[in-house]
Amino acid sequence: MSSTRSGSPLRDGRRTHDRTLDRTHGRTHGRGRVRRAAAAVLASAALLVTSACSGAAADKDADRATAYKITDKTPAAAGNVDSFTWSVYAEPTTIDYAYSFDFPPNQILSNVCESLLRWNPDLTTSPGLAASYTNPTPTTWVYQIRPGVHFHDGTVLTADDVVASLSRNLDPGTASVWANQYKNVKSIDKTGPMEVTVTLATPDSTFNKYLAAGPGTVESAATLAKSGKDYGNPQTGVNCTGPFSFGSWTSGQSLTLKRFDGYWNQELKAKSGEVKFVFLADATTRVNAFQSGEVDGGWMVPPNAYAQLGSTEAGKLYFGRNTTVADEVVANLKGPLGNPKVRQALLMAIDRKGIVKAGAGGVGEVSDSLVTDNLWADAPPATREALLKDLPKYPYDPAKAKALAAEAGVDGQKVVIATSPLDSQTTIITQAVAQAATAIGLKPQIDSLSAEKYTTLFTDPAAREGIDLFLTFWYTSITDPLDMFASLETGAFSNYGNWSDPAFDAAVEKAVGAYDPADHAAANAEAQKIASRELPWLPLYTLPVSVFMGKKITGVQPSIAYLYYPWAAEIGAKG
Repeated sequence: MSSTRSGSPLRDGRRTHDRTLDRTHGRTHGRGRVRRAAAAVLASAALLVTSACSGAAADKDADRATAYKITDKTPAAAGNVDSFTWSVYAEPTTIDYAYSFDFPPNQILSNVCESLLRWNPDLTTSPGLAASYTNPTPTTWVYQIRPGVHFHDGTVLTADDVVASLSRNLDPGTASVWANQYKNVKSIDKTGPMEVTVTLATPDSTFNKYLAAGPGTVESAATLAKSGKDYGNPQTGVNCTGPFSFGSWTSGQSLTLKRFDGYWNQELKAKSGEVKFVFLADATTRVNAFQSGEVDGGWMVPPNAYAQLGSTEAGKLYFGRNTTVADEVVANLKGPLGNPKVRQALLMAIDRKGIVKAGAGGVGEVSDSLVTDNLWADAPPATREALLKDLPKYPYDPAKAKALAAEAGVDGQKVVIATSPLDSQTTIITQAVAQAATAIGLKPQIDSLSAEKYTTLFTDPAAREGIDLFLTFWYTSITDPLDMFASLETGAFSNYGNWSDPAFDAAVEKAVGAYDPADHAAANAEAQKIASRELPWLPLYTLPVSVFMGKKITGVQPSIAYLYYPWAAEIGAKG
């Protein structure tokens, strides 16, 4: 998740590891790149600790240990509720959108602030604060700002607010975690009373897509100017346009949002008078809070509690769409893993189905790609069929893997696998990878790091010295494989092993400049084919988003889009 994109200590980044997700996509610049990477890293650790994520469809694998299904929508709310409580595994350091690149701040901020476009739970994109937009030239995007929208302080949204909000991502002084998404932006200008034009230096097929996520967030220009460096902290909060407004923030305990009665979109008007986010770092404490009714719900349910929460009378466990893949990052290409045949052999020797069964509660699917299938929604049918045909696959075959490794010269070389004692899932994955390394003739050494030190693997190249492999859960923030592949270009901040392949770079750059869906998908497919053959990261498995809802509430749409979509507004009373 990005390192942590994907994107927390273990999204990008995320992904976490997933937040892992150090989703510092592609070529981030300066401090913005570092800040974003750090956020991603934090997410990654958290993901490892508490979650299961992915966009896999259910019932595809008859060997799946535990049957599960993807739920698009939980039963609609029958009415309003005064309030509900929601668990979050960590307290945000800020809810300033320029630095919100992790699960805790984003799942809160998505209900308070809005972007020009909206990423929906079905992973499609629709108009948001921009009522419409056009792309008159390959390097020009023109946005018509929605009229009659009020900020939480009662002031009216204007084009000036949009320009001020987006421009923060261009300012080196801000060091936005989203700076990389603006790498091709030349200027952002007010071109009419309610019109904003973004001019690019070069065509960029993903820029507009990112405006449905954090990079497109809009805040009051007056609030930004008044708050300055205090913007987004517990005392100041934020002043946006979403269905909930910032209420209060008690450091170390909770953050409360209040329903905004002046919200412009009647279809998403909040059904709850308030939402109280409770910070519960311990996974067992969170599960107990679900069982007792102390909290009404929460995202990222610990996998080892799936069976327990799947049968409790305290509420219901749901799984939803995700874009996350659990990966082992190859951090050292100078050692034995520098040979792609050794990387292929190692992947074939990893019992990935066993990991899903033992580490992910049987909920997930083995993946031969670094991206989930649902990211190819815009690709023509013929391209999607070709993807399955051309994608290199690595079925579990220890004997074949050992022979391939021997052919590549493996003979007892040491490989260091970094891990962190976050939860049983992390431990099981690490042990399985070590077992596979032994099976092909390598000598694995497991280095257990604190969560803090593990996080630095995603932000500090020096911390990766001597490390051959480490785990991440990487998710994307848009419905496009390029969000992941750009992270592996030569020189990309999140290209942790400094892997370089000219053909891969060419495919990624072609995809960046290709607006036509067929051409864009074809270039992405070429990048995927190369990455799956060369394996700069080893894809392990995908997992669905998990969410628990107590018996008092209903209405949420389980999806990774909860990081940017106002999911809490749809939650209300059960019938």
